[in-house]
Amino acid sequence: MNHHRNNPSPRFLELQAMYRQMHQRGEEFLGVPAEKTFPGFSLDAQLARIKALVTLTGADTMLDYGCGKGQQYEPRPIKDEAGEVWPSVIDYLDIGELVCYDPCYEPFSRLPEGKFDAVICTDVLEHCPEPDLPWIIGELFGYANRFVFANVACFPARKRLPNGENAHCTIRPPHWWRELVGRTAAGYPDVQWEFWIQYLEETPNGSEAREEKVSG
Repeated sequence: MNHHRNNPSPRFLELQAMYRQMHQRGEEFLGVPAEKTFPGFSLDAQLARIKALVTLTGADTMLDYGCGKGQQYEPRPIKDEAGEVWPSVIDYLDIGELVCYDPCYEPFSRLPEGKFDAVICTDVLEHCPEPDLPWIIGELFGYANRFVFANVACFPARKRLPNGENAHCTIRPPHWWRELVGRTAAGYPDVQWEFWIQYLEETPNGSEAREEKVSG
């Protein structure tokens, strides 16, 4: 069955309900209170890469698709690689408009309207069920005028869902993600894209974190 926004999989709806519960009650397995559950600060590790794409494409409007609680955009000092300090993420990125969307957090649960120069999606896709990923990735590209940026983890999360399952429900190797994204991106030749695939590699010293960039 082909799932889409108006016909998501039953698993998608099940997970959506659990993530809404976690936003309201916190993450019980690790003892994380609600206000610190999915705050959005994992964006910080990707800021320099996103900034480079903003500069390259001249993007001025941005959609954060799966923003969590959006706390990452509240005023706070952001230091760049040169040591310069910016008063907020929005100032650092030098964008004129930011829209936050997260279907599991009520303040940002309204589906965005229109299009945006940039669409970012950080630490989100591995939390989505595999049958729904084609239409979700399609939405990322459909909202974008200039570029799409995302990162994906190919290993289990520390967080657990309320039913005890691991929070990363789609764990696939880098080549699987590369092929999935490439198929969708082919339909949007005018949109640049950059995905960072994070995985673990076994070495004589144990598992080591690696990253692979796929782009077009």
